[in-house]
Amino acid sequence: MAVKIRLKRMGKIHAPYYRVVVMDSRKKRDGRAIEEIGKYHPTEEPSLIDIDSERAQYWLSVGAQPTEQVAALLKVTGDWQQHKGLPGAEGTLRTKDSSEETSAETKAAAVKAAEEEAEKRKARAAEAKAAKEEAPAATEPEESAEGAAEQSAAPAEEA
Repeated sequence: MAVKIRLKRMGKIHAPYYRVVVMDSRKKRDGRAIEEIGKYHPTEEPSLIDIDSERAQYWLSVGAQPTEQVAALLKVTGDWQQHKGLPGAEGTLRTKDSSEETSAETKAAAVKAAEEEAEKRKARAAEAKAAKEEAPAATEPEESAEGAAEQSAAPAEEA
C-alpha cells in the first residue's frame, strides 16, 4: 500500500484549515485517514503549524511519502531535516508566543495606566464633591448676611 502524508481540507469556503494526515494514496482527498498527525491553519498570522514530530518521524521512517505542501511544512518545523540528517533540525517555525508576550506586556501596561487614570478621576470627583458640600455651608451665612443687609437697607429706604 502506498502511504502518503498529506493535507485534509476542512473549514468553510473562504476559511480553510487543514489536518496533516497519513492515508492511502488511492483514497479521496478528504477521505478516511490512517492517522492524523497535525494541523495547519494558513489564515492565522503567523500560520499555525502543529505537527506531532514523533509520529511524523515514524511515518517517514516506514516509507510514507509527503506531498509537496506537507514537505514544505515539515521543513518549517524541522522534521524533514531531522529525518534526512541535515543541519537546521530546529526549523524556522514562527510562533505566536513572542508576539503574545509583547502584546500581553502592552495590555498590562495599558490596564495599569487605565487604573491610575481611574484613581485620579475618583480623587478629583471626591474633591469636587467635598468642595460642593463645603460651598453651600459657607455661602448660607453669606446669603443670610446679604439678606440681612438688604432687609436693613429696605427700611432705610422707606424712611
